[in-house]
Amino acid sequence: MPGLFDVIENFQERMDGDFSIIPPDDMERIARRHSTVSAGNSIDSSEPLEMVKKPVFMSFGSGSSGNCYYVGTADEGILVDAGVDFNMMARAMHDNGLSFANVRGIILTHDHGDHIRYAYGMLRKYKNIGLYCTPRVLNGILRRHNVSRRIKDYHHPIYKEFTFTLAGMQITPFEVKHDGSDNSGFYIDFGSTSLTIATDLGVISDRPAHYLRQSQSIVIESNYDRTMLDQGPYPAYLKSRIISETGHLDNQVTADFVAGMYTDRLRHVFLCHLSHENNTPEIAVETMTRALASVGVTRLGDGLNPLTERDVQLSLVALPRTEPTPLYLL
Repeated sequence: MPGLFDVIENFQERMDGDFSIIPPDDMERIARRHSTVSAGNSIDSSEPLEMVKKPVFMSFGSGSSGNCYYVGTADEGILVDAGVDFNMMARAMHDNGLSFANVRGIILTHDHGDHIRYAYGMLRKYKNIGLYCTPRVLNGILRRHNVSRRIKDYHHPIYKEFTFTLAGMQITPFEVKHDGSDNSGFYIDFGSTSLTIATDLGVISDRPAHYLRQSQSIVIESNYDRTMLDQGPYPAYLKSRIISETGHLDNQVTADFVAGMYTDRLRHVFLCHLSHENNTPEIAVETMTRALASVGVTRLGDGLNPLTERDVQLSLVALPRTEPTPLYLL
């Protein structure tokens, strides 16, 4: 909700159009295109991009080194956070048939450097992109970082639990508990499906739990393995910060929550913001796999080819910390 002194009359909704759902007969062509991209090859120019209207997700980096995700379609989309070098992103987007020209906005989860480091550079370079964050996040950026105050020129204020429209998607920010100036997750409704992003939170409180349970795809933090953290080199004060309710999520906490909320509507689980020092992708995936198996979810895939994964119950992916992923069809 807006704070007592927030000026909500400046809240703006942008109507950027909607997408149409691709006919089922074209799904095989989509899957072939997706397989080509997943293998690291460019898209054949004979395959028209306007054919691909299905929602997609891509990560450019997920961890303390930098965070940024693309959410949308091949025609238009948004970036969630801006902590990854945009020159690398431009190359990865090109390789996957995307372009910064089709990005309508950057939405920020909070004001920590690994989430906002390249925001101003992107906004200056690509004039079609706006900045969407709560007023408190903008104030936190201006107070805590060496960022030009002109970043305010690109700002569109958003407020928790107020849905806004951007790039044809209905986006609802919600409260998560972390130690930034202000902290949001996002529920993104495409019409045909939905995605919830919940990163940088120390506990799965009521609001993220509510939106995660509604979604067919989730991006959820799985930051650390408790044994690795306890036995690792971090000083006591930093360990205490990480395990606090305003810190980060333990693999086991995340796994138990996902297993407990599982229904056959859930199709994709992307584990995000893995610690380099206190976690590994293998440990995070194994922890989640065990928890899912305990509720009968044993047929897992990697989400790379919709045709070959028709019989899987769930796609499970640990997002890499410093490398882009393939383009995932949601």
